[in-house]
Amino acid sequence: MDRKQFLSRSLKASLGAIVAGPALANMAACNTPAEAENTTPPDPASPPTPALQLAQIALPYAYDALEPMIDKQTMEIHYTKHHAAYVKNANAAIAEEGVKAPDEAALLAGISAYSTKLRNNAGGVWNHNFFWQVMGPGSKSAEGSKVLDALNGAFGSFDKFKEVFTDAAMKRFGSGWAWLVQKDGKLEVGSTPNQDCPLMDVCEFKGRPLLGLDVWEHAYYLHYQNKRNEYVAAWWNTVDWNALAARLG
Repeated sequence: MDRKQFLSRSLKASLGAIVAGPALANMAACNTPAEAENTTPPDPASPPTPALQLAQIALPYAYDALEPMIDKQTMEIHYTKHHAAYVKNANAAIAEEGVKAPDEAALLAGISAYSTKLRNNAGGVWNHNFFWQVMGPGSKSAEGSKVLDALNGAFGSFDKFKEVFTDAAMKRFGSGWAWLVQKDGKLEVGSTPNQDCPLMDVCEFKGRPLLGLDVWEHAYYLHYQNKRNEYVAAWWNTVDWNALAARLG
């Protein structure tokens, strides 16, 4: 083979390699294992969980239904202004703080993880929703109710229970609540400051609420002025003992 033939053949071989390169690469791609071909793409990000929303229950009776113990104007302002504001502010705080609690109970049980703003307002929502339901219009009596036996057993007598509960309401300095709760199968009376609730993990007085009394001044000042003792004494005439018995179980 002369020099001219050798160069000609070498050039053809080089051109063949250049052309074959992409083809071989494509063949290699076609021979990729099936599992690589069928790899499932990552799932798209899950949609964000809707933020918890607290709600104000419908008032179970007319604004004037508890008169003369609780007057119409106080009830209307208490429900439409104070309680409604707690709902609005609590939901704003839930959004601001990115709360992930699945429900109201979980929120209260873990309230220490959140701001004072959310603690106060979420407590205000729950406490007032509960408060409206412990009361009712018409004549009320614990007589003939199973709750009477429970109170007699826990406190010695119904009158003694009222005395202990009234004492808790009167000795709560400033704003707060008096409570009857069930804890470890026993009935206990205590109080909490501001809008703290016995269901909160930060609350010193814990238990499952059975009865609650709002002793914030806005609950009674229009009618009773500074006479909390008169408000508490009159309030006993609004308690729905059948509802309490149902909560007692």
